Amino acid sequence: MKIGVSTLALYPQPLEEVLESLEERNIDYCEIINEYPYHEIEKDLLDSYQIKLTVHSPLSDINLASHNQSIRDSSIEEVKKSMDRAVQWNADLVVVHPGSMPIMGKKIEEKIFKYNLESLKECAEYARDSGIYMCVENMPVIESLLYQDLNELNSLLEELDVYMTLDVGHAHNSGFSPSQMFSYPRIKHVHLSDNDGTFDQHNALGTGSIDFDLIFKNIEKSKYDGVLVVEVKDPQDVITSLDFITKKGLI
Repeated sequence: MKIGVSTLALYPQPLEEVLESLEERNIDYCEIINEYPYHEIEKDLLDSYQIKLTVHSPLSDINLASHNQSIRDSSIEEVKKSMDRAVQWNADLVVVHPGSMPIMGKKIEEKIFKYNLESLKECAEYARDSGIYMCVENMPVIESLLYQDLNELNSLLEELDVYMTLDVGHAHNSGFSPSQMFSYPRIKHVHLSDNDGTFDQHNALGTGSIDFDLIFKNIEKSKYDGVLVVEVKDPQDVITSLDFITKKGLI
């Protein structure tokens, strides 16, 4: 299996330190969250390492479903910038979060979902024109976040003709079993973390209540051939997770 590590846990270490440490562990991929300090990266730096990249569009201060058009337009532009950088960095996949419900949005919920769909359609067209995959991620159980339910997300992706980033921790919070999680044909990317089922903790693999033996069994059964990205909260959790994966014979 192809194993990757997100910069989420390693922020704000210099990228050269991140890539060097991952290569020492024989990790295949690094997922760069494309915001400060990893917003602009010299191609020469990337070319000096063998590790491949996937790109996560920005997490901070954007909302594709905003009812403020200038915020929505800026959010779309930030996603597009991540797609441009993915092309420059020889990455073929960009993870995108769907929008969130604005504080004043509940009374115009239908409009918010319409804005979100229009924004994602624009991003999807840009991804196709750029020759990369757009993978929309299922969200954790937090009140304002859209598309926490895998079935609802899958329907959206079919309409958009794009792909899914399955976040196993988020899906576990939403009550999906390991076999249910991997029943969607549009999964092209996977995030791995652990939690106790109560909220999105991004803990090390093997420290929560997710049955990773079943997860890995269903990954194999589904013939998934993409990257498994360890997306945990701090550097020690990266080490613990990679040790866990190594013991399972996946590295």
